[in-house]
Amino acid sequence: MNQPSGITRREFAKRLLAGSAVSVSALETLNAGIYQKITSLNQKYLEDEAPDGVYWEEIRHLYDFESRFIMMNNGTLGPMPKPVFNTLMRYFRVQMSNPYDSYNFLPTFRESVREKLARFIHASPDEVALTTNTTEGINLVVNGLDLEKGDEVLVTSLEHPGHINPWRLKEKRAGIKITEVPMPLFPKTTEEIVAAFAAAITPRTKIISISHTVFITGLIMPLKELSRLAHDRGLLLLADSAHGIGMLDLDMKELGIDFFMSSPYKWLGAPTGVGLLYVRKEVLDRVWPTIVSSGWDTASGARKLDPQGQRSDAILFALDEALNFQNRIGKSRIERRIKVLAGHLKQELAKIPGVKIHTPLDPYLSAGLTSFSMTGAEASKLVDYLREKHNLVVRTTGSKEAGTYGVRVSTPIYISTKEVDLVVEGVRTLLGHTA
Repeated sequence: MNQPSGITRREFAKRLLAGSAVSVSALETLNAGIYQKITSLNQKYLEDEAPDGVYWEEIRHLYDFESRFIMMNNGTLGPMPKPVFNTLMRYFRVQMSNPYDSYNFLPTFRESVREKLARFIHASPDEVALTTNTTEGINLVVNGLDLEKGDEVLVTSLEHPGHINPWRLKEKRAGIKITEVPMPLFPKTTEEIVAAFAAAITPRTKIISISHTVFITGLIMPLKELSRLAHDRGLLLLADSAHGIGMLDLDMKELGIDFFMSSPYKWLGAPTGVGLLYVRKEVLDRVWPTIVSSGWDTASGARKLDPQGQRSDAILFALDEALNFQNRIGKSRIERRIKVLAGHLKQELAKIPGVKIHTPLDPYLSAGLTSFSMTGAEASKLVDYLREKHNLVVRTTGSKEAGTYGVRVSTPIYISTKEVDLVVEGVRTLLGHTA
């Protein structure tokens, strides 16, 4: 990475803080002090205190919620931990105090962020594009692929509007065919999912395009097995994983997928306005860039897919800090924590008559999103009850017509079983099953 005038990122931080009310020592107290605390916790608590304990209670103090506010809807938007917010404000300050540095210095750190993001998902920097969100990443790939009239795309009935509508636009413009795979709404095994796709492939099928983290039901699609199926049949695989980064310990090499998009502002703790697009190097030459300016024809790897034009570099610095935060705790530890909390929720909900859990019980096919419906109570009533009584945020999801309507609950690392039990108590109250 080329540094401007030979200065380091740390030196640049000192420079931009010169004359500011925020000193370098104060800045180090804010962030470096937080990371030292996490390191000490890691050394003291080598194993998770499942499901609750001192370790996670200390971690939740690194978030700055309003009094008594409980956020359990990371599936829509998650909070920034304190060090991420500190970093975001630090670099937004540059545009206020010295706009010259905003366009002359900050953009030079883009490649270091790309490299760290690539390491985080076990990919090469040449396979990573820096986007705005998952929807943008999907549009970049769909628009950039050369498909002919009659070429077939396999999807499911569970796709997000930001996933299916780019394909519908392609269908109108290029005459491709979109086929909905008749997969069960609430599959219980990997085998039945893979079998449904295998049976749907035709000679005109070119790509399987699916949600990895299904926003309606909380299903985690078995990408490794579907990638093997796709590649054995000479097909491409696209995975819309809006919720994946920060919720799951991702390994692009192990998953074997061709295209992967995610939104770090849901579970990773980054600010809105930044997204991940991964394109496997073997298929990079099959995707044309969409938003271009000078240099588009000489950009290497997935950089050619970076949307061009002036962007907020402060957000990239905050993404970098969010990666630091998760790396310090540990990706596998975070995934385990999220799944333990979700498992507790499903276990308790299963005891209540009238509750139907839409999310698989198998932890391989589920993670931090749990959806369920209630016979005898409207889903929206539970959402309102929890917000009014406990200042706890969940949401409705799905549709009554499709049979997927219900409540969706997120179980991020900063909550405990106490908050999960508040949701369960709300369900029992609405259904008249209080103890």
